[in-house]
Amino acid sequence: MSNPLSGVSSLFSRGSWAETSRVTAILRRETVGGALLLVATVAAMIWANSPWSDGYQTLREVTVGPAALHLDLTLATWAADGLLAIFFFVAGLELKREFVAGDLRQARRAAVPVAAALGGVIVPAVLYLLLTLNAGDGAGRGWAIPTATDIAFALAVLAVIGRHLPSALRTFLLTLAVVDDLVAIVIIAVFYTAQLSVLPLLGALVPLAVFAVLVQRRVRRWWLLLPLAAATWTLVHASGVHATVAGVLLAFMVPVVRSEKAGGPEAGPGLAEHFEHRLRPLSSAVAVPIFAFLSAGVAIGGLSGLAGALSDPVAVGIVAGLVVGKPVGILAATWLVARFTRARLDEGLAWVDVAGLAILAGIGFTVSLLIGELAFGIGSERDDHVKVAVLAGSLTAALLAAVILRLRNRVYRRIHEAESVDQDRDGVPDLYQTGRGHPGTDGDLGLYTARPDSG
Repeated sequence: MSNPLSGVSSLFSRGSWAETSRVTAILRRETVGGALLLVATVAAMIWANSPWSDGYQTLREVTVGPAALHLDLTLATWAADGLLAIFFFVAGLELKREFVAGDLRQARRAAVPVAAALGGVIVPAVLYLLLTLNAGDGAGRGWAIPTATDIAFALAVLAVIGRHLPSALRTFLLTLAVVDDLVAIVIIAVFYTAQLSVLPLLGALVPLAVFAVLVQRRVRRWWLLLPLAAATWTLVHASGVHATVAGVLLAFMVPVVRSEKAGGPEAGPGLAEHFEHRLRPLSSAVAVPIFAFLSAGVAIGGLSGLAGALSDPVAVGIVAGLVVGKPVGILAATWLVARFTRARLDEGLAWVDVAGLAILAGIGFTVSLLIGELAFGIGSERDDHVKVAVLAGSLTAALLAAVILRLRNRVYRRIHEAESVDQDRDGVPDLYQTGRGHPGTDGDLGLYTARPDSG
């Protein structure tokens, strides 16, 4: 750990015990979601490449919803526009909480994952554009496909190969992925809005404002909030802006800490954490796997079809962006933060650990597939190439990260054992009680120990 008297800060140092335990619980749930996501993806691929593949395409194209509201959408579109709004709502809650009441409200702790996330967006996008420069046919529209990290898949890989990964590295990966998601939703809103209707967008502000007033008053009645959220989503969808943006806007309205009247931060988790606790299982175990099932199925056509798909410059750009651009961007940004702040890696860690995580962040899936559909159209030939490339790039990134992280597993195990020592058996490891605060809190940040069942 860094010495606070030395003036030298530390990269990937431990956060508070409250934040560490909360992140551990989140990662555990996301790992289960990752397993379901994998099952859904494999099932979609098997069905799409079976003799009954026509049934899969028919299912995706089933239309449901009221035509009067222009919501007579296919199941594939409902999954991309509707179910992923839940995913982005949870991501928005997590991001707001991190920067309002989490360890990342300190600028020095937020700088590394935020810079890494931005580097992991910019470099793969630039690399993709360079590789598709002369491809024509609108290939450049897919520049954002290799920019997002799929946290559920990444954590599923970690559950197999990196069970003893230090808590600081796990928190870094989670925060990087959440910031990634926010950048992705901004990209979708700004660059993938084909036609903007101003009146529905302005109209969305009305239910959004009412929703904000109610949650600021700590109203939790679903029968009041859900219709307002649905109205906001419907109007954003009608405006031409991708409807998942509504999920993030709604999340940012939710207060993170308790009001002073309710006891303030010391009284327990605020409404954002309450909503996150309730909705994360719905997002990771239902919404995202269903989206994957309805989006990932692509007829490969054997080895020749696979080779043909991967020879498309778009596919080459995606694979290169995920496998090369993503880790290079994350590593470069992290090194620059260390260089200009004169920070050092925390005790026991090395740059190879950062490289392993950076490569793992090249696992892109949910948001990558969504951007691919927006860029080239659902069911188009190029969209099929995007799916093959995303799967190939993510699998390659997972295998490379597995090799690096497994080689360091002995070091991680030693750090994990040191972080788990609890000689006084009070439920809080001793390393989190040395020098500051009360057990279960961070004396610098005034954080509380998470109790998801309180509100």
